[in-house]
Amino acid sequence: MPSGIPGRGRAAPRHPVLAIPAPPGRQWGMAEIKTKPTDADVREFLEGVTPAKRREDGLALAAIFREVTGEDPVMWGPSMVGYGTYRYVSPTDPRTRGDWPKAAFSPRKAQLSLYGLKDLPEGAALLPKLGTYTEGAGCVYVKKLDDVDVDVLRRLIAIAWSRGDDPVPEK
Repeated sequence: MPSGIPGRGRAAPRHPVLAIPAPPGRQWGMAEIKTKPTDADVREFLEGVTPAKRREDGLALAAIFREVTGEDPVMWGPSMVGYGTYRYVSPTDPRTRGDWPKAAFSPRKAQLSLYGLKDLPEGAALLPKLGTYTEGAGCVYVKKLDDVDVDVLRRLIAIAWSRGDDPVPEK
């Protein structure tokens, strides 16, 4: 059988319906994770955030997350500032796995997005004490840092930081 990848002796995995080869290094049925760690400079990113209040909040969050985790930040994708990494397994599709920051934030124009704060039961139980926020599927939205109790935020970050890798389901 001819190879689907030039220079290889075996055929590439083929799409079950379309019968076309999978891209090199990939398999059909596995989504590519788009948000990954990058080498982008976190400080440069934060100093370029607009408006000015969002930039100030982003720099303050970076200091708080750094203080609580003891880790240097890493850019995840173009706009997420992450701390630490854990290995996740999707509860809806155990074949979907990847790395994700234990705790992270993104100073978006409309609001601050905080990640990892409600992933563990202890964090979800403490979240109502945070202050004024709304929730998305995997994050907490805050209009401005002044709207939250920073001591509660620190505790939520510490809880998120304690997270271990997701267990791999047995076959």
